[in-house]
Amino acid sequence: MIYWANDIYRVGWGDKTLVKFFPDWFYSVFNLDSHLANGMAFHFFFMWFFFLNGTVYVLYTIISGEWRLLVPNRRSFKEAWQVLLHDLHIRKYEPPSDKYNAAQKIAYTSIIIMGFGSLLTGLSIYKPVQFGWLCTILGGYEWARIEHFVLTIGYVIFFLIHIIQVIIHGWNNFQAMVTGFELKKVKSVPIAENKTTEEIPAK
Repeated sequence: MIYWANDIYRVGWGDKTLVKFFPDWFYSVFNLDSHLANGMAFHFFFMWFFFLNGTVYVLYTIISGEWRLLVPNRRSFKEAWQVLLHDLHIRKYEPPSDKYNAAQKIAYTSIIIMGFGSLLTGLSIYKPVQFGWLCTILGGYEWARIEHFVLTIGYVIFFLIHIIQVIIHGWNNFQAMVTGFELKKVKSVPIAENKTTEEIPAK
């Protein structure tokens, strides 16, 4: 809705356009044209949820010490490539990992950095005069707007990959992601008649 008011971005060179964000039919199909005010209202409303949720999450990872499990190390980029090959069924074995594999560490750390970037670029294009110094650091108003837009596209890509991974790994993975805990099936051992559990030797 916001981008419709000035949809100037494209992928191409000179007069040649490979991809345009977005074609006119896109706005017509989703009824997005001429809704700039509504788009701005939605944007500023949900922006606070985005900001507060991100702040709570970052503080939690710092206070709990879980950031140690999230931050990539010097082996992460090599192992992330191996994870990708494994997910594409090109490599048979997945590299060993802790709570998060190397690809997840890079992705989750990147999304935090991207969120911080969205806040800075958002402030600079919302208040380019009051935050003129920030706008200058980011390359000026036009560059700040491009960076804000690219980060938004990045979130969409992250979301799509995230959903695909959840579908691949099953419902239990989705349930764990939403609730914060994972349910595991425990294989029951039949108890012989007239014997207590203490009488059954442990395997």
